[in-house]
Amino acid sequence: MKLKNIFILGVATVVFTACDDLFEPAIDNLHDISDIYTDPLFARGIMDNANLVLPYEENPANMTDVATDNAVINDINNNYKKMASTLGFWKSDNNPVNEWDTRYHAIQYLNLFLENADQVPWDPSSEVVNEMHKDNYKGNAYALRGLHFFYLLRAHCGMVDGQLMGVPIHLSSEDGSSDFNLPRNTFKECIDQIMSDFNEALKYLPMEYGDINNGQIPAKYAQMGGTDADYNRAFGKLQRGKIDGRMIAAIKAQVALFAASPAYASAGAATYAQAAQLAAAALNNVGGLSGMDPNGWRWFCDKSMIESFAYDDPDPAEICWRGVVDDRANYEEDNYPPSLKGKGRVNPTQNLVDAFPMANGYPISDAKSGYDAANPYENRDPRLKEYILVNGDPIGANDTPINTAADNTDLDGINRESGRSTTTGYYLRKLLRSDMNLSLSNHNKRHFGARIRYTEIFLDYAEAANEAAGPMDKVGGASYSAYDVIKAIRQRAGVGVNGDPYLEECAKSQDKMRELIRNERRLELCFENHRFWDLRRWKVNLNEAAKGVKITTKGESLAYEYFTVEERKYQDYMNYGPIPYSELQKWGNLKQNDGWR
Repeated sequence: MKLKNIFILGVATVVFTACDDLFEPAIDNLHDISDIYTDPLFARGIMDNANLVLPYEENPANMTDVATDNAVINDINNNYKKMASTLGFWKSDNNPVNEWDTRYHAIQYLNLFLENADQVPWDPSSEVVNEMHKDNYKGNAYALRGLHFFYLLRAHCGMVDGQLMGVPIHLSSEDGSSDFNLPRNTFKECIDQIMSDFNEALKYLPMEYGDINNGQIPAKYAQMGGTDADYNRAFGKLQRGKIDGRMIAAIKAQVALFAASPAYASAGAATYAQAAQLAAAALNNVGGLSGMDPNGWRWFCDKSMIESFAYDDPDPAEICWRGVVDDRANYEEDNYPPSLKGKGRVNPTQNLVDAFPMANGYPISDAKSGYDAANPYENRDPRLKEYILVNGDPIGANDTPINTAADNTDLDGINRESGRSTTTGYYLRKLLRSDMNLSLSNHNKRHFGARIRYTEIFLDYAEAANEAAGPMDKVGGASYSAYDVIKAIRQRAGVGVNGDPYLEECAKSQDKMRELIRNERRLELCFENHRFWDLRRWKVNLNEAAKGVKITTKGESLAYEYFTVEERKYQDYMNYGPIPYSELQKWGNLKQNDGWR
């Protein structure tokens, strides 16, 4: 890429994160790179290109859950659907989860920014404010580079001749004279670089943005004569939504758990003990286990919080990094049942429904659960009906009961109309506003998006701690164990009455606790773009067929017939994604991951 002259695209159709006003005015004209030394808006625009392409998708209709045993999608043209169910569709030249170009483009912009940030006149009127703004932007640039490298690595690392390899590490901007024919770095070298970027970012960023008013200004700026008002300009509440120390701590825990997982552990880049320590450090920012939000499992339907939330408010207790917070209806337009004007896109599977235990905490397969096959949705984990719309339950502004039965003649019945009706017997509820009326001309309602939830970090800790030391040991400086975390998560959802005897059984076995933790992760994080990547890092069965249920009336009762909706057709080597075929054709020093062509 030639970067003597750079064209920064101002994309009007992009939906910004909560800090969208930080990206104004958009940089949309042709600049010479030397303009960075006189125009801080242009300099910021270079970095903002990396913000605009962060790989966070909040609409479940565009998430990889539909390529797993959690869900299917009724859109026959969906590439995740084809990737999962069509043998030979997922190839190195046809990759729905390709991150190569987008991540490297973002890294290129960030490298260019970091090489020039010290020379930008951020605020010539004040030396200390200039220094504060410079630190803020540099810290964000380092954090963004680490984050883009992580998502690049996750999508394209793999085994090459028995060694786990990463991607080429680029730490400087490139122009027409650069050598692009670089070999791949090892997986460990990539993880080390990612962590190095995050640690560098922490040198510049506050743990949390917010105004100060009593002389709490950091010593570095106080020695330069800075005031509280100066600090609030650069690091105050108006900066909330940008990356801060809390978010970096959480992302480091994510990266370490990823690196310690079975698919990547051979590289020796991180251990479960290290992952547990980093997760515990991130959780210290909310006070550890006592800081778990009691309503965190249903943050998306907390209407009072969502409606009253202001841009510069602190994040809710459940949210480490917010996503988009605005008025919209696309989630419901995509996923509401067709009788309520939706497309019914994401259809949860019977597999996922069966993963929810009974309210007493036992899996439905356990004889002690009390599961009644004739009334399969009764006395279940409350999260089931909060996340999945089951036959007969209401949704929408008028609490309309939805009939998904096979003998139902309206469009909500299973397979009534291709591309609109459910294919599994279930519709989605999680992440949706359940009080939407799509028949109204102005039917938008406010939604609160989440990029990182603290529940995920609690689950990261539980997984790492159990693998490092077993269910009951406290690991990484934490005052709680894997058992303690899972008990708290289940209790807040109303699971495990009378002391949660099933959890107590699991507490006696690392293997059983592993199974329980993975299942709790599946339930809590469903439809949040985790399952696809979790299955791969665990190196477990990718090919569990997606199942559904046909419900019919038999006299005065209902009959339930379970069936396969979609086969999954992954190959073993697909635990790792491919290097793009086009890159292999251009650069002889790149090697493809084993199994891919």
